[in-house]
Amino acid sequence: VQLQASGGGLVQTGDSLRLSCAASRRTSSNNAVGWFRQAPGKEREFVASIDWRGGTTSYVDSVKGRFTISRDNAKNTVYLQMNSLKPEDTAVYYCAVALRSSVTSDVRGYRYWGQGTLVTVSS
Repeated sequence: VQLQASGGGLVQTGDSLRLSCAASRRTSSNNAVGWFRQAPGKEREFVASIDWRGGTTSYVDSVKGRFTISRDNAKNTVYLQMNSLKPEDTAVYYCAVALRSSVTSDVRGYRYWGQGTLVTVSS
């Protein structure tokens, strides 16, 4: 499975962005998908995960109420809607397909990774 993340960019504090993660084939439709991010000098951090049906989601506390993960299995695409962006959200965002169908925040539970898209939030 190949993943293509897109939608990053340079925005100001309080702005919104929507990231997209397109998968190369339908295998990902049976698996949970997650978004992670990595800021310069920091470890990769879990952001959000969605189960294969799209009925269960999980978020890191710092983005709860601001970010929404969703998926369209017909399009093999997962989205991350990011609202009220803050400078601390600045990072490279990666999407990944999990080894299982249920949500997980464990980076070791993900098998396929996209190349990342850069989000920069200026103050």
